[in-house]
Amino acid sequence: MPKWFVVAASVMLAHAPVYGHHSFAAFYAEGETVSVEGQVVEFEYRNPHAWVHFEARDKDGRVQRIAAEWANPGRLSQQGIGKDMIKPGDRVIVTGSPSHNPTELKMHLKGITRLSDGWKWAGRGGRR
Repeated sequence: MPKWFVVAASVMLAHAPVYGHHSFAAFYAEGETVSVEGQVVEFEYRNPHAWVHFEARDKDGRVQRIAAEWANPGRLSQQGIGKDMIKPGDRVIVTGSPSHNPTELKMHLKGITRLSDGWKWAGRGGRR
């Protein structure tokens, strides 16, 4: 086997984990926080991250679908968050960091409150 191939393969393998998980800061303005109230359309409880899709009105009154990227299901499960915790139709307030790209209606979820019963999840600390 040529020496250059071994070196190239080693370099590629050494960097493989970088592609396996992205940094949230690469996609979201982590220094900013927004809160949006809306109605859940879908809760995707899957790897590598769970997603809460909800509809909310923008400043002009138009309904927009927003995707909020959450933690992975393993971590959420450890905090008592199961696949049936958030349901379509739930009214929620989602707090998080907006996308760097303003045309993408996405955010990195940092907190969520269900308005019907006051249930909350807040960041790394989990449920409150």
